[in-house]
Amino acid sequence: MSIIPSFFGGRRTNAFDPFSLDLWDPFDGNFLTPTLSDSPREMSARIDWKETPEAHVFKADLPGLRKEEVKVEMEEGRVLQISGERSLEKEEKEDKWHCVERSSGKFARRFRLPENVKGDEVKASMENGVLSVVVPKVEVKKPVVKAIDISG
Repeated sequence: MSIIPSFFGGRRTNAFDPFSLDLWDPFDGNFLTPTLSDSPREMSARIDWKETPEAHVFKADLPGLRKEEVKVEMEEGRVLQISGERSLEKEEKEDKWHCVERSSGKFARRFRLPENVKGDEVKASMENGVLSVVVPKVEVKKPVVKAIDISG
């Protein structure tokens, strides 16, 4: 994995995963300022974030995890955190590993949401290793426009 040095905001950046940010805020205009852990026991979670007219929808691929191993939290009504841990497979003395590619360890992803969310109405569900989190948006009332006749 390639690491880009400090010329992107003074912190190391994973150029191939803009979603690996400690706190990802797409609204600040600078998405290349994440921090990376050098911990070999840290896994990453791939997360999609889409915005619909009604809500912000997050989908996280968490294969092999049960819903009891995943935590979804909302901080200050605007910071969504998805975290969890995948345990390392038990090693037996007679085992001989040829290849280890599956990630294990802890993960945590944080997303700063815009002001138009209902942070107290978040819903989460998990099916077939895919976590879905729906954060409803506040309905924006369109301004009432009244035509004024021009006299004269």
